[in-house]
Amino acid sequence: MKIRRALATAVAAAVTAPAVLLSVTPAFADTKPAAQTQDQQSKPTIKDLEKAAAAAQKAYEEAVKARDEAQVTVRKAFEELSKDSHPLVAAANAAKQAAKDAGAAKDAADQAVTDAKKAIADLPSDATEEQKTAAATALAEAEAIATTAATAKTAADTKAAETNDALQDARVAAARAASAADKALEDALAAKVAADAALAKAKKEAEEEGEDCEVENDLTAEVTGLPTKLVAGTTTAFSIRVTNGSDRRMDEVIAYVGVHATDKRGLKDTGKFFRLQWSSESSPKWKNVKDDYIDAVGALKPGARTDLKMRLTLDKATPAGNGVAFIAADFYNEDGSCGGTPGADMYEFDVKAAGSKPGKTEDAKPKPSKTTKPGGNGHTPQGSASATPATNGSLAATGSSSATTSIALAGGAAVVLGAAAVFVVRRKKAGSDA
Repeated sequence: MKIRRALATAVAAAVTAPAVLLSVTPAFADTKPAAQTQDQQSKPTIKDLEKAAAAAQKAYEEAVKARDEAQVTVRKAFEELSKDSHPLVAAANAAKQAAKDAGAAKDAADQAVTDAKKAIADLPSDATEEQKTAAATALAEAEAIATTAATAKTAADTKAAETNDALQDARVAAARAASAADKALEDALAAKVAADAALAKAKKEAEEEGEDCEVENDLTAEVTGLPTKLVAGTTTAFSIRVTNGSDRRMDEVIAYVGVHATDKRGLKDTGKFFRLQWSSESSPKWKNVKDDYIDAVGALKPGARTDLKMRLTLDKATPAGNGVAFIAADFYNEDGSCGGTPGADMYEFDVKAAGSKPGKTEDAKPKPSKTTKPGGNGHTPQGSASATPATNGSLAATGSSSATTSIALAGGAAVVLGAAAVFVVRRKKAGSDA
């Protein structure tokens, strides 16, 4: 039985690559791995975790691509911002030159004021009023020019600072965009690692706890057309009807069919003497039953059923004695629920030596006897559920059942072990396929 139990929490984050580099920052500003906990939501199935891991992987790949694109774009941006032809660079250079020229003009004006003051100081004691007036006028004019030059220099310095800030802001914006892409990649990687870890943990726990499945009385597997007498060297056709008599869908149903030859020494090498094949309406080509399991039953809706055609061939060397067939069915759902029939129903048949006449025969009946039970939704299964699991019913009894007596004559103890082996095989397969 392929049992999938999801007992872990998924952590996945989706990261979308930005269309424009400078939009990276707002695009990724609030991106954080999204977490689910058992308290917040119902536990996800392994299928959910696989989807989350795939989404995280895709997000990581997109983040890598976005980071690479951002690096290319940033390099180009820095290259452009280092060229004199770039508008911001040109404006900054022009403002810087204007500030330099304004500074030189102010220096010249200040020097003119200094020279005018010195000229006044150097006037001779016998200087005329006319000379004194001219010197004073020259100083006033120099001071006026110096004042204007100082104002111009202040304005030029302010403009130079503004244009330089604009240039530096552009460079910082490009650097921030690259940093945002790097951070987004870091977050996407963390989400991917978390999602992968959650999936791995769920699969491991599924393997450890996969046997924890319920008994489903309304899942039945019923044999029709299997004779009570078979002859070595012949082929016999019969069928198995698997019915979901419950009120819920079963996502995948698997039939178990184990057929064993027995003699007075116990179970014989079934693979040597028996060849069991199956086919169905959806898969009409005959196929050998492998490991006693038929995985092609598929999904069954509430009240639905499916029929499997079976073909059992006995080798001519098959010794006379008894034979038994154990029939059961299991199911698992994508939500992690799973279960199966209460046990494996046993069907007895006699094996006649090659060339014998089978004589009067009839269809084999399950041991223990079946009682029809309605499904949980009121459906009456076309098959029926075992009243008692085979390993706990008449098969395990001693001296009180005709079935047990007849099997005991042909190695009953070995057959009992064979019935128990059904459940060992089912559990082993559950663990290996979880």
